[in-house]
Amino acid sequence: MVILHQRNHGGWHMKKVRWGIVGTGVIAHRFANAIKNVEGARLCAVASRSKDTAEKFGGEFGIEHRFSSYEAMAESNEIDAAYIAVPHGLHADCSILFLNAGKAVLCEKPITVNEIELKRMIEASEKNNAFLMEAMWARLVPGTIKLIEIVQSGALGEIMGVQGSFCYDMSDEPGHHAIKPEYGGGSLLDVGVYGLNFASWYIDSKIQSITAAANVNETMVDVHCCMLLKYENGAIADLSSGMLLRKPNEGYVFGTKGYAYVGHFYAPEEIELHINSETKKISAPYLGNGFEEQIIEVNSCILAGKTQSDTVPLSHSMYITKQMDEIRKIIGVKYPFDK
Repeated sequence: MVILHQRNHGGWHMKKVRWGIVGTGVIAHRFANAIKNVEGARLCAVASRSKDTAEKFGGEFGIEHRFSSYEAMAESNEIDAAYIAVPHGLHADCSILFLNAGKAVLCEKPITVNEIELKRMIEASEKNNAFLMEAMWARLVPGTIKLIEIVQSGALGEIMGVQGSFCYDMSDEPGHHAIKPEYGGGSLLDVGVYGLNFASWYIDSKIQSITAAANVNETMVDVHCCMLLKYENGAIADLSSGMLLRKPNEGYVFGTKGYAYVGHFYAPEEIELHINSETKKISAPYLGNGFEEQIIEVNSCILAGKTQSDTVPLSHSMYITKQMDEIRKIIGVKYPFDK
């Protein structure tokens, strides 16, 4: 899949992983800015369905190869890995296109819209022996890694509760693809996926039951969703997502000995511990904008010949996807992709 070494000045050295970005939106810009800070990666290509958009994005970031179709970039020999940054509903088909071309794929979260589509993606990865990972960047940042270490050390005792809300107001963008069911819209898949991941990182028990309530708008996607997950050990996760209202973007991990508070809950740069009436703050800044760590992880996996990450495995993406499928059934949100 990837040529790892090349001859240079009479010796051998590790070649940079050549990346291409699929899509040119806000998240693609964030990725393009982050990759500048990763020594082992080079941004070589961008693909858009519009030649003008590809040219504009390519000019902004000094990208050599600019494609006006996803197929053209998939078929080219200019990249080793593709970052999929298109709307949710296009994730599966786009990822499979590149996996079938033998390219490694980092697919923006949620990895796709339902279990059926994710199975298709995993099959393509296995068939082509090609790397696939969900871009759950928040799992790889130093703050998350540190908080997982704290929880696993037993410092907070047994974790019996998690709270997290991620809500924003996009009422000034009524035509945005995030509000359209044909693109896998709704707050659950857009940002609720972070809350579900957040709970999964800190509660070490099987889910016993899920309940949910949502405000479903006229386009038939959830614009505010509240979820309660009950676990077999008695723990409860209280999570919410929203697209047309703001809530404090914060999270709590409650244990029998104390609790942790994180302001930017799903990807914290600071952790506030409250144990035995004492408060301790721990700083854990990103390398850059938070996306660098996931690029480093993918590069490392590709160079090691892996087809998936040990830290963000496809089994975990499936675990979360099944939860979102169940929640959508409860709240009555259906997509054209659902069978």
